[in-house]
Amino acid sequence: MINLAKYRCSVCNYIYNEETEGKGFDDLPDSWTCPVCGAPKSAFVTEGVSKDDERIETNVAEKIIEQLVAIGVKHVYGIPGDSNLPLLNAIRKNNNIDFILTRHEETAAFMASAHGKITGKLGVCMSIAGPGATNLITGLMDAATDRSPVLALVGQIPEVYLGSEAFQEISQIALFRPFAEYAETVARANQAIKLTMMAVKYALKKPGLSVLSCPTDVLADKLDDPIIEPDKRIFSSESVSAYQDIQKAADLINRCSRPVIFGGWGSRFSGDLLMELSRKLKAPIATTSRAKGVVYETYQYCLGVLGSIGTKYAAKAIRDCDLILIIGSGFRQANLVSSGVKFVQIDKDPTRIGKTFDVHVGLVGDGHRVLEKLLPLIEEKEGNEEFLSQVFDMKLRHMEELEKESKDYSVPINPGFVIQALRRNLDTNAIITVDVGDHTYWFYKKFLCEGHKPYLNANMASMGFALPAALAAKLDFPDRQVVCVAGDGGFGMLMADFTTAVREKLNIVAIVFNDGVLKNIKKELVRDGYPIFGVEFPNPNFAQFAESCGGFGVRVDAPDKLDEALQMALNSGKPSIVEIIIDPDKTAASTKKVD
Repeated sequence: MINLAKYRCSVCNYIYNEETEGKGFDDLPDSWTCPVCGAPKSAFVTEGVSKDDERIETNVAEKIIEQLVAIGVKHVYGIPGDSNLPLLNAIRKNNNIDFILTRHEETAAFMASAHGKITGKLGVCMSIAGPGATNLITGLMDAATDRSPVLALVGQIPEVYLGSEAFQEISQIALFRPFAEYAETVARANQAIKLTMMAVKYALKKPGLSVLSCPTDVLADKLDDPIIEPDKRIFSSESVSAYQDIQKAADLINRCSRPVIFGGWGSRFSGDLLMELSRKLKAPIATTSRAKGVVYETYQYCLGVLGSIGTKYAAKAIRDCDLILIIGSGFRQANLVSSGVKFVQIDKDPTRIGKTFDVHVGLVGDGHRVLEKLLPLIEEKEGNEEFLSQVFDMKLRHMEELEKESKDYSVPINPGFVIQALRRNLDTNAIITVDVGDHTYWFYKKFLCEGHKPYLNANMASMGFALPAALAAKLDFPDRQVVCVAGDGGFGMLMADFTTAVREKLNIVAIVFNDGVLKNIKKELVRDGYPIFGVEFPNPNFAQFAESCGGFGVRVDAPDKLDEALQMALNSGKPSIVEIIIDPDKTAASTKKVD
């Protein structure tokens, strides 16, 4: 039996019914037009294709995955279940994309966000309806707030049951829309490809989060529409401010005597330009935590990170300067600036320029392209010796402190010793994913990047990010060292996904600071005058856990054993955990013990 179909005019909604017309739509001549509005045949879309139509061999889920493959997606991270099984099967059937099974949806979302941060390309995660959707939220919020391009494919109960309080039904669009750039339900088969492309466009635009809610019955519907060619739909903005505005910025910079360059996430691909500008101006460079390492931190004029997890000499330079050139940052640290300082701010997003403080010249555009146009207009400076010497004296004392910590063989192990041991043993192109905790302060204040690429959950500051991020990084860069730096609290949140590293043969190395306490919260309790309560916990033997999973594990409780342990883990060829028993009382804010 031949299944007859209906076709709807997308201009006026006239329905061409093959059964009543007595002629197949495909048999109509190409010159045929809509009898109501005159729209061409190409303006018609399939209406209610039968699932039993034997002429169609593909379904909605397969077309969604085919469209994502065309865009360049290589991995989908997530957990399967009843409401997304058509998507799972579509990935299985497509040889150009892999499904990465995780233990928890939060891991999947963090992996997608980390992939977006590290590569600049779309990360994709997948969940079932109900609890699967809610478990994605923290990782997706990371993508939204850190501006990482992510698409979440969220399984949903069958469309025919929506609104009936069915099992695992939640209002997914209402859940995600407050922080998503785009959130829509694929309610009909003929929407699928268009909505997928729209979701991708919005995820890449800001960048940020897009969500497609995918009812399982719609995913199984037949669909043979052609996919969209990405290069005909996805375009980047290359616009920059007018020449006269760039000249105005150059004139202001050329008149100043104590400039400081501040690089944010928008400058992450512009390290060479920042250094060239710094050399012309004799200007120090400070960065946000997300842009740490954009220039070598051993470079004479590099100040490291500015802010609560940054260096004191970066704050000193910001206090004493007369102009700050901000590239690709909202500059939350404006409260560190003295009165009378001039601001030049460059950002792709005009709403971020002067968002919370007055800007004297704002330049809209990609930081790299604006710097290329600005640099030739900048005059060579001699440098203000009084200003620079004070900053560099503080930097020299900091370097002496790092040298001292690198030789501190006290027990329990000084966290600062761990940071310097990492620096001694890691390749300079290593990717380092950093969790949230007291160890974050130690790393960002005291690890000097010389080509290393660190990544963190910056704006949400969520514990649990580092392990999933390391998994994503190793999938993307299998030939580079990938190291996860985490506290026992954050690592413990998603440590079950160490088995994902084992299954996928991802030889990451997890550095776990084991002190049996949520040390950052302990500091806050002491700071605010509260008794120390509710922050201490017993830990498993993390090294034995690694071995039980099929990885490599080593526990270190003596500093003179750390370098050897790190080399063993880095060379094991297996996913590894280096568990380090560190001083539970020594914090990054002070070398004094917290009683």
